[in-house]
Amino acid sequence: MSAVERFEDEGTKKLDPRLTLRLLGYVRPYRLRAAISVVLVILSSLAEVAGPAIVAIAIDLFVVPKGGEISGVSKSVREWLAGVGLLPASALDGITAATLLYLATLGGGFVVLYVQMVVMNMMGQRIMFDMRRQIFAKMQRLQVQYFDRNPVGRLITRVTTDVDALNEMFTAGFVAIFGDIFVLVGIVAMLFWLNWKLALVLFSVIPFLVMTSLWFREGARRTYRMVRARIAAINAFLQEHISGMAVVQLFNRQEREAAKFSELNAKHRDANIESIHYYSVFYPVIELIQSVGIALIVWYGGGSVVQGTLSIGALVAFFQYAQRFYEPISDLSEKYNILQSAMAASERIFKLLDTEIEIEDPADPVELGELSEIEFRNVWFAYNAEEWVLRDVSFVVRRGERAALVGHTGAGKTTVTSLLMRFYEVQRGEILINGVDIRRYRLADLRRLFAVVQQDVFLFSGTVAYNVALGDVAISRASVEDSVRRVRAGRFVERLPEQYDAAVRERGAGFSVGEKQLLSFARALAFNPPVLVLDEATSSIDSETERLIQEAIEVLMEGRTTVAIAHRLSTIRSADQILVFHHGEIRERGTHDELLRSDGIYRRLYELQYREERGVEASA
Repeated sequence: MSAVERFEDEGTKKLDPRLTLRLLGYVRPYRLRAAISVVLVILSSLAEVAGPAIVAIAIDLFVVPKGGEISGVSKSVREWLAGVGLLPASALDGITAATLLYLATLGGGFVVLYVQMVVMNMMGQRIMFDMRRQIFAKMQRLQVQYFDRNPVGRLITRVTTDVDALNEMFTAGFVAIFGDIFVLVGIVAMLFWLNWKLALVLFSVIPFLVMTSLWFREGARRTYRMVRARIAAINAFLQEHISGMAVVQLFNRQEREAAKFSELNAKHRDANIESIHYYSVFYPVIELIQSVGIALIVWYGGGSVVQGTLSIGALVAFFQYAQRFYEPISDLSEKYNILQSAMAASERIFKLLDTEIEIEDPADPVELGELSEIEFRNVWFAYNAEEWVLRDVSFVVRRGERAALVGHTGAGKTTVTSLLMRFYEVQRGEILINGVDIRRYRLADLRRLFAVVQQDVFLFSGTVAYNVALGDVAISRASVEDSVRRVRAGRFVERLPEQYDAAVRERGAGFSVGEKQLLSFARALAFNPPVLVLDEATSSIDSETERLIQEAIEVLMEGRTTVAIAHRLSTIRSADQILVFHHGEIRERGTHDELLRSDGIYRRLYELQYREERGVEASA
């Protein structure tokens, strides 16, 4: 079993009162709708139970030939009707009245059931809306490290498939169970009311019914776990491989990956086939037990009619009740599976909702004034336990300064910027802004200081203008257009058919890497922050594009505190200070000229890069 399958299998447990009570908490805002729905279910159950009784009494009172003996319930009803003066004058009038009453119960039951279904489904949709909004709001507050540890496909499943499973419980499980129980209780009461001996004969098949239902419930629960785990594995596989399709095709892995998918698909198919086996056995066995029950009614009930201890109408009613008696029992078995799947889904959802938020606003936040300086003071950080990524890092960047972070891949440069914006928390030491620990500022105030231009630019589905302003109403359309032009992105945006209203597809598909980075520069300029973070911002841009935006970068950095991470050392010569990271430590610091004279790591990096660039130029 794969890791995804094991995860989905976790929590697929039996009914848990604690989870049930917590789920019912989502009904509380709609308790009036729920109460109305329960009342309507009771009325619908009464209408369903009343039908056969009306038929039985009508047959005994108005269809049985004159002179036939009337006994039991029908005799009591006739005496009551005669006592209150409602006994029809003729058999035809009686049949007509009974027919109209029967049709009234059918029509009333239809209307009641229709209203109940509408009320319950509307309530279910509102609960789904509330729950999805709560889950997404929780995700937005979780620290970045949570998303490092949990696959995107799994989190999407929480918001979609798992919430759908709960909707089915609220609309087709929770209240419907009340309906099935009321119908069962009503049928049992009517059967004993009509003839308790024949009722016991009919109930003699119940042990077989119970054993079949238990067998089906356990088998269906197990196969449901298998189906769910394997469809989750398929979803995770598809999400990963569709996102990485370019790599699959580049390395000619199509056949190998297709074989892996076929294996996952086959497991899902086999799990569904096994699930079908239980359903294909359960319903025919229920039909067989039902037929045996009806045969017993024919045998014992027919003999009772011949002996005069049971009326013909009661026998007909027993046939109708027997057919309806098994439906709620089989429905309850299915409803149990709905509740079972809801328990599994709810446990996964609540596990996400109960995840502790490690990075939150302080209880007594300090107001963040105008930026004066940023300081790292003896900072240690590790993503995993004691595997330190940063070791005793200390430096100061004053307002308006340009600081550059350089070093080999994995030296800890990007981690510095992530800690600065509190995407992660330091384990030792502290990060200060204006002399105050950043953990004492509100997250929104802290992050409002920064604009980040990353190497891997993320564009949202929408328009060009939306991706620059990100929906911020404080950024005018004129500011958006001005920012785009200043970073030299106007040259391709204004060639688009709809220009700034041109549609941007998922993750910016259709734009080149350089064009997406130009838009990210425009976004940073439009938000006009006091601190600019450039994370390998020009590493994926060709030389021509780099020349076009270098002047725009200078404009963007003008008057701002800048922290730049770069492998291309030629772009940071003008930095006020350069920090050279090596294995999580700052080994060297100074200006470009000072570091070249020191004959250390920076000089070796610079000379190596210079030789590579000259080699490329010579080859060209």
